[in-house]
Amino acid sequence: MYSLVLGSASPRRSDLLKQAGLSFTVRPAEVEEFIDKSMTPNAAVLHLAEKKNQALNLRNKEVILTADTVVVWQDNILGKPSSYHEANQMLNNLSGSWHNVYTGVCIRNEVQQRSFEVCTRVKFFPLTHEEIERYLEHEEAWDKAGAYGIQGKGGLFVERIEGDYLSVVGLPLSRVVRELGRFNIGIG
Repeated sequence: MYSLVLGSASPRRSDLLKQAGLSFTVRPAEVEEFIDKSMTPNAAVLHLAEKKNQALNLRNKEVILTADTVVVWQDNILGKPSSYHEANQMLNNLSGSWHNVYTGVCIRNEVQQRSFEVCTRVKFFPLTHEEIERYLEHEEAWDKAGAYGIQGKGGLFVERIEGDYLSVVGLPLSRVVRELGRFNIGIG
């Protein structure tokens, strides 16, 4: 029997796996999340998810799950903001427009590795300067790609979504569960 390891410190990813009834341990991967600007968004999230996975030592009878998420606005990859100014600029750019959210996933054991990415389209309502300022007063924006969390107050900015909501949260759960079945990991 295999044991599942989540290679992420993300509380959202952990909560989603618990929601599915999966048993797992958390062992975050320590890697620099550098995005090569020459890569396409889907290639970038796959590269980062695989890089995180490979950074973790695979122990006997383990399945390691890693993921990475980026927001893409007008062909610009938006990772996690590094400053207030950058977060403010990201939200101003996203205001009133469509953007894509890509989540890459890598699952590996000693026999096989499976990687995939999911793209979801999100449209924001037009945002006022005051709405952005109030939102940035909270801690929610700082550890999230594109400077917003759809599962929190950032969800109030969303006018429409096309695709997998949970992928925007950080893990396309239904696809992950199906892929884990290939590794003999089932929901509890």
